[in-house]
Amino acid sequence: MFQIQSHMPTPQGTIVLFSKLLDSCYSTRNLHMLKQLHARMIITGISSHDFIRAKLISSYSVTAQLHEASIIFSVTNRRPTFLFNSFIRAYSSLNQFFNSLTIFREMVRAGKSLDRHTLPPVLKSCAGVPALRLGRSVHVIVFSNGFDSDVANSNALVTMYCKCGDLGSARKVFDEMLERNVVTWTAIMSGHGMYGRCEEVFELFERMVGGGVEPDGMTFTAVLSACSHGGLADKGIEYFWMMKDRFKLRPSLEHCTCMVDMLGRAGRVEEAETMVEMMDAVPDGALWGALLAACKTHGKVEVAERLAEKIYARRLIST
Repeated sequence: MFQIQSHMPTPQGTIVLFSKLLDSCYSTRNLHMLKQLHARMIITGISSHDFIRAKLISSYSVTAQLHEASIIFSVTNRRPTFLFNSFIRAYSSLNQFFNSLTIFREMVRAGKSLDRHTLPPVLKSCAGVPALRLGRSVHVIVFSNGFDSDVANSNALVTMYCKCGDLGSARKVFDEMLERNVVTWTAIMSGHGMYGRCEEVFELFERMVGGGVEPDGMTFTAVLSACSHGGLADKGIEYFWMMKDRFKLRPSLEHCTCMVDMLGRAGRVEEAETMVEMMDAVPDGALWGALLAACKTHGKVEVAERLAEKIYARRLIST
């Protein structure tokens, strides 16, 4: 709980004070404190100040309260670039891609300048729709503004092209990048895996590790997904143990689901069942569903009966 002294500073000092408090809400995503501050600002009469409105919109956006942010945005006269960026990013992070692109178009029509933070969430939204034609137009904007030297923008381009089905353009952007990080490598591996090009995924993984870039959990999700879609169960098991033993990464529920799906597709249902029993993460509906589907496909009635008993017992324990 925060408190503001009853003796308030000068009007300018009040704006500075509330601005700092709003920055605290933004960094901590503290919605309760934000609403208290907003109410106090209405009482003190500074909530209509454009700078404060911009701060409020950013804070409400980062706490996923987009209805409140939209209302304030609609009555704000001064809309700087960072304000549009916050709004675009907030919609994109909640997978409201059409709304994100609508705000971007409004930003362009208003003649606002773009910075290196503007376009990655726009490209994410293009990938989510998907909207390849718009994504290509945004690529031109990235290039013409010199943002192609920024890793985050280039990573977003690689991801957008992969998800929109243009793997050739994704690879061209990747090959021309002067700097790459684990996100870059993971994005291009995911793209190749999506289209069944497993050997390229393995080659890219070796290049990444050979270049001194440490893989993370998302990297192994991309590799294991490729193994699953490619029916390469033994290769998937190899990478799974590599993740644990060589890179000391704890398998997540997503990794285990990939493994269960992969083993199930290969008819190795008993191995998949053993993996579920050994995993640290709590199985969810998607994992049980993948395993039961494999039982049905391969006629593993006894395994399915055991699984049904386990699912029922877990539900009893959780209630």
